[in-house]
Amino acid sequence: MLNLNEFNTMARVAEFQVEKNRKFLSATHEEIQVGATTDIYFVKTLDILRAMGLENTTVTAEIFARKSGVIAGVGEVLNLLKDKEVEVWALPEGTEFQGKDVLMRIKGKYSEFGLFETTLLGFLASSSGWATAAKLAKEAAGDCAMSCFGARHVHPAVAPVMERAALVGGADSASCILGAKLFGQEPAGTAPHALILIVGDTVEAALAYHQVIPLGELRLILVDTFKDEAEESLRVAQALGKDLDGIRLDTPSERGGVTPDLIKEVRQRLDKAGFSHVKIFVSGGLYPEKISLLKQAGADAFGVGSYISGASPIDMTMDIKEIRNTPIAKRGRIPGILDNPKLEKVK
Repeated sequence: MLNLNEFNTMARVAEFQVEKNRKFLSATHEEIQVGATTDIYFVKTLDILRAMGLENTTVTAEIFARKSGVIAGVGEVLNLLKDKEVEVWALPEGTEFQGKDVLMRIKGKYSEFGLFETTLLGFLASSSGWATAAKLAKEAAGDCAMSCFGARHVHPAVAPVMERAALVGGADSASCILGAKLFGQEPAGTAPHALILIVGDTVEAALAYHQVIPLGELRLILVDTFKDEAEESLRVAQALGKDLDGIRLDTPSERGGVTPDLIKEVRQRLDKAGFSHVKIFVSGGLYPEKISLLKQAGADAFGVGSYISGASPIDMTMDIKEIRNTPIAKRGRIPGILDNPKLEKVK
């Protein structure tokens, strides 16, 4: 379906002006939809093909990844192509793939989707990178809960995309409000160091949390703000008793971070004082190898931030493999569509 607002001619690009009072630098949904975030060379391509009467050539394009991972971002691609006269086959979100596997196939007039190659690849590359990192973190956590805490490390415009992708990859929960709700979950999290610093005492802050926050929310209290973690764990446990679900260790790197020995000490002290029901939640600079070590030491749950949010996008490529149903490819690629039995017809 023709969209007269699309950036499908160089003239349209030239007339576009950014508002001087624009508040944020991120693209709006409307700008993404009309192609304002694409690479300019796709617009030049359309102008040239249009001049030659070839812009409506029927092509089949395939998207593949350079390395293995977990696919995410398919829904955004389908939303972008919703009103386009194209056929689409794709892997279901959350599906694992190997390098060079075909992740998506699009067939239709080039003028219908060629402009959006940059956008389509960006949707898939970033979300799949985050989902893959979450999968690796969750595999290390095993039967222990793993929550994504990465929103603070990325631009707020993409924070919900990242945390939703982490849930696709296997995270049990996410703290970003919009990210969690986009996945159909409620956001998960307790309270930051800011609360305890302002209140001035960990136990007083814990008691206030218990009084104010509705039942059903975890009573999970940070214990590394003012005093020794083992000491604070016992103080909080004695104050909240059976109502305390867990303590969170987030010891900064300046103090040596959270170590297996620290977890073992806290666990033993809690158990000996009669608080074996209190779980140990760990956060702060976690990655799969460290998660495995801390789990072996007795940690019960993990909050993972920068390892997921800082994951590199998975390099994606879109190749034209058929023109007018005739196999074709650039040098180094195999002409014609490549079979992937995991592909499903989605449009």
